[in-house]
Amino acid sequence: MTDASANYAGVWDNRLGFGERPAILSIDLVQAYTTPGAPLYAPGVVSALPHAARIIDEGRRRSLPVIHTTIRYSGPDCQDGGIWVLKSPVMKQMTAGNPLSEFCPEVLPADHELVIVKQYASAFFGTSLHATLTAAKIDTLIMVGCSTSGCIRASAVDAVQYGFRPIVVREGVGDRHPDPHEANLFDINSKYGDVLGIDEVLNHLAENHPALV
Repeated sequence: MTDASANYAGVWDNRLGFGERPAILSIDLVQAYTTPGAPLYAPGVVSALPHAARIIDEGRRRSLPVIHTTIRYSGPDCQDGGIWVLKSPVMKQMTAGNPLSEFCPEVLPADHELVIVKQYASAFFGTSLHATLTAAKIDTLIMVGCSTSGCIRASAVDAVQYGFRPIVVREGVGDRHPDPHEANLFDINSKYGDVLGIDEVLNHLAENHPALV
């Protein structure tokens, strides 16, 4: 058996590339993933955070839309989490008033930036994101955040299914363990979007979207 890259070559390795109108999508960069000792703590997210912040800052400098997502449940039993919180009860900490559900200071949304509140993995499922992007004529989502094997992958799959170009910034996404992180980056890059290094993404923005601030 050949290695995975050789096995997929010429079959699942096509590139989508950037479209004309990108937006930055920052997924679930909340303190639950970056606080040591928290159940969801993920060293890979800690490592990804400064790179995600850099992408967000560059998007702002170039007046690109920056959209943030967070998970938030209501009610004493997080009823709006449905079956998912039965499978993953650790998610029940994502409630108003829990410090772990607050955004990381490095990537706080600006006052004018949209925050999408979701209850499931995909940024699209049960939210207005699709309609919002379509109204703004966005065709490309530059994605950072966490976790690679959960909300990043689910959002990338839904993005391409809704007709958007998912660009996942390799250094700007993270997970709690490198194996699922790398496996899901491989799958996303093979079948659903493009996984690009941060330098390639920043070079594209510099060449195609002049800084306005």
